[in-house]
Amino acid sequence: MHFTKLDMNESREFDIIIWGASGFTGRLVALYLFDKYGTTGDLKWAMGGRNLTKLEKVREEVADKNVPLVIANSNDKVSLLNMVKRTKVICTTVGPYAKYGSNLVEACIKSQIHYCDLAGEVQWMNKMINRHHEAAKVNGSKIVHACGFDSIPSDMGVYFIQKESKAKRGSIAQKIKMRVAAISGGISGGTYASLSQVLEEAQKDKMVYKILTNPYALNPIDKQVGKDKSDLRSVIFDEASQSWIGPFIMASINTKVVRRSNVLSSYAYGESFRYDEATIFGKGFLGRVKGILCSIPIGLIMYAKQGSLLKKGLDILFPIPGEGPTKQKMENGFYNLRFYITLADGENAFAKVTGDMDPGYGSSSKMLAESAVCLAKDKLSNTSGILTPSLAMGDSLLKRLEKNAGLTFSFK
Repeated sequence: MHFTKLDMNESREFDIIIWGASGFTGRLVALYLFDKYGTTGDLKWAMGGRNLTKLEKVREEVADKNVPLVIANSNDKVSLLNMVKRTKVICTTVGPYAKYGSNLVEACIKSQIHYCDLAGEVQWMNKMINRHHEAAKVNGSKIVHACGFDSIPSDMGVYFIQKESKAKRGSIAQKIKMRVAAISGGISGGTYASLSQVLEEAQKDKMVYKILTNPYALNPIDKQVGKDKSDLRSVIFDEASQSWIGPFIMASINTKVVRRSNVLSSYAYGESFRYDEATIFGKGFLGRVKGILCSIPIGLIMYAKQGSLLKKGLDILFPIPGEGPTKQKMENGFYNLRFYITLADGENAFAKVTGDMDPGYGSSSKMLAESAVCLAKDKLSNTSGILTPSLAMGDSLLKRLEKNAGLTFSFK
């Protein structure tokens, strides 16, 4: 097996810099790294941001003075280059990424280092792929978007299923339907800001809307074809789960990431592979009513126009950037994802992915942190470019998620 130039470069000052460590999610990542890996072990890491006073305050709350602080600015390319040259991996929580992420991705590729984020902004990811995928391939950089609840449980879940299907049944999965069976957690101001940014761009630009509604928008331009349709927008009865199902707000990013994994792996899941996601609401009349009621808030968020009274009302209801769920709510959160599988030989199988803690923050911060450690410390393949979690890290990440990040993967 070959390894990238970066894997053999031990001269960097840090293994990881957490960029945005003073933000709501950034501080969770810093807290996790401090609790799990400390400051005196094998992992060399630092906290980064643009405001020294804020960073010092957060460091005092979540770590100790042994954690170095790095100052840079998202809009200053020189400061970003100076920062990224000091590390092997940039782990960023600074969103909306369409506003604050582009210069950082470019700096990482120029400096031949790896990068991971929590981006769920399809239009921005599409732009980064078109601009930088080939350069990242040449430079040996692994640029890995969507390393949180969107889209690790989906992407790594499908990767795990295909691996188990081959090993236990000698047949790959031809069709997988992911259904959210149970979920509990809160939303942070940063996530709401990122979602608002995506919708605002889509309302202003028809091309952005086309990208968001194209099931294969993250595939190479010449391979944006297949049998999958747009994500579910209504409440319907689902034969696979024998329940009423409705829209899952993360499906629009997760499904596209899974399809990119397939196409970039030379169709390891097959050219006719199909994948979709939805939320289970239960059986009978009550299940249908629950589905309709639960889908209304999603519809309001998706169709609220910038500047409208509806959008202003939603802005009041949701937290502002820097705010998020309480510690207790995060610790009490969880998720249970079911995967209904049709194998290539026509047989059926079932898989499950579960996670402890609130999915968007408690769990996402652990998944992102372990992705960064995986990129920095594990021996990975020389695959480079703008990648998905499963393609960039594969089995190494799967082991880390189960051992450290509170995820379980099971196949029947």
